[in-house]
Amino acid sequence: MINRRFMLGFGAVAILALACLPVLAQDWKAQYPELVFAVIPAENASGVVERYTPLADYLTKQLGVPVKLKVVADYAGVIEGQRSGQIHIGYYGPASYARAYVTGVKIEPFAVEVAADGSKAYHSVFYVKADSPYQKIEDLQGKNLGLVDPNSTSGNNVPRFVLNNKQIDPDKFFSKVIYTGSHENAIFALRDGTVDVCANWWNNEEVSNLKRMESKGMPGIKYSDFRIIYTSDPIVNSPIAYLSDLPDDLKQAIRDAFYNADKNAKAAFDRFSEGKYLPWQPIEHKEYEPVVQLIKFVDELRKKKS
Repeated sequence: MINRRFMLGFGAVAILALACLPVLAQDWKAQYPELVFAVIPAENASGVVERYTPLADYLTKQLGVPVKLKVVADYAGVIEGQRSGQIHIGYYGPASYARAYVTGVKIEPFAVEVAADGSKAYHSVFYVKADSPYQKIEDLQGKNLGLVDPNSTSGNNVPRFVLNNKQIDPDKFFSKVIYTGSHENAIFALRDGTVDVCANWWNNEEVSNLKRMESKGMPGIKYSDFRIIYTSDPIVNSPIAYLSDLPDDLKQAIRDAFYNADKNAKAAFDRFSEGKYLPWQPIEHKEYEPVVQLIKFVDELRKKKS
C-alpha cells in the first residue's frame, strides 16, 4: 500500500519546484535590469542612431528589459566597454572583434551579417576619384592615403597587409597617412581632396558604404564619381558578440532575438538591413582566427617600425 503521507510530501515538493521555475527564469533580469548594445562607428553617429534605434527597441520588447543603444566615438569604445562589462552586446568589425579577443576581453561571437546573395564575406577596397589618373596603388607615391581607424578591418588592417605584400611602407611611400575615424569620413576626405586614395568596405556593386552614402543623398556623393583600384580577398563579415559571463538563458534569449528579428520585427530589421541583408546566422570564434592572425601580423609591422 502506497504511503499517503509520502505521496503528499512528494506532491508538495513537485508543486514547490514548479512554482520556482518562473522565478529561476527571471533571475537574469534581476541581475541585468538594463542591457547596453553598442556598435562600432562604421558610419557617422546619426546614421548609427537612425539604423539601430528600431533594433534596440525591438530587443527591449523581446528581452523584457530596456536595451540601451550606445554610440561610441571610435572602435576602441566597444572593445573597452565590453572589457569593463559596461557593454553587454557589441556589434564589431572583424578586426575590432579580433583585437578584443587577443587583448583578453571575455566575449563570444554569436551572430554574423549575411548579404542578400548569401555571402558571409566582404572586401577591403582602395577608392580614387573616377576622373583621377591613378590606375593602381603604385601610381600614388607621394600622395595622401586615407585610412579609417586603427581597429578597422577593411579601413586599416587589410590595407596595411596588402601594402606590405606589395613591399610598400605606407609611412614612407605616401606623403601623409590620415586616419579619418569612420568609413564615411574617409569618402568625404577623398571627395574634398584631403586624400588622394582611401580604404573602405565593399560587398559588391549594390552593397557598400559608398552606395549607402549615395542612397542617403549625402552631398557630393555619387557612386560613379569614384573608382576602385584594388579589391582584397574576401573577409568574414562583421560579428555580434556578447559577454561570456552572461547567464546561459540570457544568451539564449539574445540569440533567439537576433536570429528571428526579420520575423518578429520586420520593420526594424528592414531599417537596419536596408533590404541588402538576410537574417543573422550563427557564428563561432574559429571563423575569425584568420583575422586574429591578420592583426597579429599588423602588430608585428608596428613593432618593427618602433
